[in-house]
Amino acid sequence: MNFAFFDTKPYDIPAFDRLGKERGVQFKYYETKLNEDTVELASGFDGVCVFVNDTINAAVIDRLVELGVRVVALRCAGFNNVDMQYAYGKIHVLRVPAYSPYAVAEHAMAMLLTSIRRIHKAYIRTRDFNFSLNGMTGFDLHGKTVGIIGTGKIGQVFINICKGFGMNILAYDKFPSKALEESGTVKYVDLDTLFAESDIISLHCPLTDETYHVIDEASLAKCKRGVVIINTSRGALVDAEALLSGIKSRKVGAACLDVYEEESDLFFNDNSGHILEDDTLARLISMPNVIVTSHQAFLTEEALNNIAETTVDNIVGFFENDQCPNELCFRGSSAEDCKSGKCF
Repeated sequence: MNFAFFDTKPYDIPAFDRLGKERGVQFKYYETKLNEDTVELASGFDGVCVFVNDTINAAVIDRLVELGVRVVALRCAGFNNVDMQYAYGKIHVLRVPAYSPYAVAEHAMAMLLTSIRRIHKAYIRTRDFNFSLNGMTGFDLHGKTVGIIGTGKIGQVFINICKGFGMNILAYDKFPSKALEESGTVKYVDLDTLFAESDIISLHCPLTDETYHVIDEASLAKCKRGVVIINTSRGALVDAEALLSGIKSRKVGAACLDVYEEESDLFFNDNSGHILEDDTLARLISMPNVIVTSHQAFLTEEALNNIAETTVDNIVGFFENDQCPNELCFRGSSAEDCKSGKCF
């Protein structure tokens, strides 16, 4: 089993090399992203292994099929970069549904605490031996209301963290967890109520047509003045222009962003020697109440090992059994939810 591994970073290689050798999967690593211009690199391989900013559109799928590639192995949970409707019946798409929900949830809380307690500013200030506390006043999380959009595995870990801080927890999910609500830990409400009553809003949902720009001008208008927005899920959940306007008008008190709608050509790369042409991102980063990290919430040793292990298991399982429980069908659900147990 030979796989072309796209958008490779140094931290990807150790775990995939080790597990690949143990399970008989050989990876050829490419730093470039998979797209229409680079798809020829997949020639001669059984499959491709891709990440969040690789492009698997109709043209790429057609060429992969022509090259004899049978499998697209996503080493991530999200699959909005794959044209699943077009892929159906043509190529198999496998994903990693969960790797370390703790990594992402803990990063969300780390960003929140850094922002509201001015840790990032204190670090810079004391490096210059400036020990003044002027402008460093934060606020307690205890007793505040956090609204959590999406109560899957990551959302539930974040809920537990917030509970430990003594916060009041509101939640919205298209498919509410009955067990979670019955436990008394959270109160499920509609989005309008969540926007109106939350001091902090954290996004932990997938990107779908329904959740696209769930944070926009209209939703921000419903929020409390000074609301804090956290996004560690997908960039397009937040309308960046609307967020910027909300910050400028003081409607938004702070924003913690690990993802950005137009991140694909920027994140994961060193652009420090270049002029940033994305004016919206440049202005967000320049704001004193905005923290931006470059899609690093997943980046822990545990998560990297889990991603590699599940990806390799997916590949081996597919080629040995001609099916995989983590296969996606054209509806975007896992193969185990399909009547036949397979996509095609």
